[in-house]
Amino acid sequence: MQYGFWSIVLVNSLIFIIFAFSFIKPKNPIDWRVFGTFSAFIVALFTEMYGFPLTLYLLSGWLGRKFPRFAMLTHDSGHLWFSLLGLKGDPHQYPIHIISDWLITGGLVFLAVTWGFLYRAQRKNKVAATGPYYFMRHPQYAAFITIMFGFLLQWPTVLTLIMFPVLVVMYVKLAKREEVDSIERFGEAYLLYAKKTGRFFPKLNRSATVFPDNILSQENDSQNV
Repeated sequence: MQYGFWSIVLVNSLIFIIFAFSFIKPKNPIDWRVFGTFSAFIVALFTEMYGFPLTLYLLSGWLGRKFPRFAMLTHDSGHLWFSLLGLKGDPHQYPIHIISDWLITGGLVFLAVTWGFLYRAQRKNKVAATGPYYFMRHPQYAAFITIMFGFLLQWPTVLTLIMFPVLVVMYVKLAKREEVDSIERFGEAYLLYAKKTGRFFPKLNRSATVFPDNILSQENDSQNV
């Protein structure tokens, strides 16, 4: 039996949830709902990875018929892509797993980088338009989606497959709501920024843009008068 490691489930879940909380910092019911759903995704993922293989049990009948030699209660069997493709050897060395590691690690690093640029812009009461924000309006949410997709690619489960599209829709709605708030706060400055940048992906063939350094809110301007 290679499951039942609930201490690992708890520690891994807390690490990612606390990490996410430090960036999201929920302030209203919508923020808390998105954060709660992301937390549920993480808990469901690590529960099936180390605690209880619910997906394997739900698919046990089909897997047993399709793959007579399928080892139900082994950790390696949880790498469903590896098993379904009938591959041999260590699933951790297979390209799918390696790509998923890159996506997860890259997403975490990218998220940390974006936070620095966003934090500095917020301190100056300016539109975040430098670093990753020069290319897209919501790189932090793009990072979260990349991390979740990496986990989904590495360890697909019934619950996370259902929750992933729900979370993507929630991030899109949250991004749109934040854009409305930013337009109210920064006015034409944010509209100019939004026109030149994509929401989650960089705009192709966009001309080089130098955003004004004095993109400040009216509130901050009034304090300097």
